[in-house]
Amino acid sequence: MRLPRERGPASAALIDALALPPHDLDPALSGKLGDDEDLQLVLFICYELHYRGFDRVDERWEWQPSLLALRAAAEERFEEALRDLVAPRRVDMEGGVPRALRALVDADDAPSLSRFLQRHATLEQFNEFVKLRSVYHLKEADPHTWGIPRIDGRAKAALIEIQIDEYGGGRLERMHAELFRTTMDCLGLDTAYGAHVEVAPAVVLATSNVISLFGLHRRLRGALLGHLAAFEMASSLPNRRYGNGLRRLGGDPTATRFYDEHVEADAVHEQIAAVDLCGTFVAAEPARAADVIFGAACCLTLDGLAA
Repeated sequence: MRLPRERGPASAALIDALALPPHDLDPALSGKLGDDEDLQLVLFICYELHYRGFDRVDERWEWQPSLLALRAAAEERFEEALRDLVAPRRVDMEGGVPRALRALVDADDAPSLSRFLQRHATLEQFNEFVKLRSVYHLKEADPHTWGIPRIDGRAKAALIEIQIDEYGGGRLERMHAELFRTTMDCLGLDTAYGAHVEVAPAVVLATSNVISLFGLHRRLRGALLGHLAAFEMASSLPNRRYGNGLRRLGGDPTATRFYDEHVEADAVHEQIAAVDLCGTFVAAEPARAADVIFGAACCLTLDGLAA
């Protein structure tokens, strides 16, 4: 991926710095974090150093201490905003975490992007949707995989079961990220990793950044699992609608396979994620129940804002 264009003072300074060999950043840079566009782009760039990196950026930047200090400042601001944002989403925990997750998903009243795409979207609008979703889907499953070494027992086994499906059982052509790339190719879109970051607004970057935030911090492992559970539990029906919308616009079975695959896969993953993953995790670590709900609420809230 090439470095994107700056969106504010902090991202501009960071991008300029990454063009040079690793060196200490100005300590005052964290105080220059601008609006949400600047903040989310800084986080996205810092996080991507842990994934595929950037063309012509020295890989030693990944663990450069002053860059990590900038990331920490941006993360603190992001996490505070997330906690304020999801505070109104309260659920009854008396019936256990799986039931609380189900109640949280069922109570979600965000605008239905999937209904709009199914019934009304033009091809241009569907293409825009796919471009924005590519920010996450071209690395689908990778952020949640950070959770595997952070948990144990039945919860680990459940997470691995989900991730094996996400990675196509080890077959390249069945990997969900590759299926999404095929959809992009059928629509005539640039399929390169990160090609559409430039057109993604802050709220779209945030839907990707939040998973990296949870995945890269062991203290937030419960939130990572809750995010995955909400993601899977709220996915099957929307993907059916996305597939039908693309068929309405002339998409063939190859183009719609990504969405059709998720209708079945996510229906299975829903139970695994809620019961076998989150349920057994909280049974082993009861103090983490609120973290699981926090992560689920962040998933639903950010996706709703993006919609």
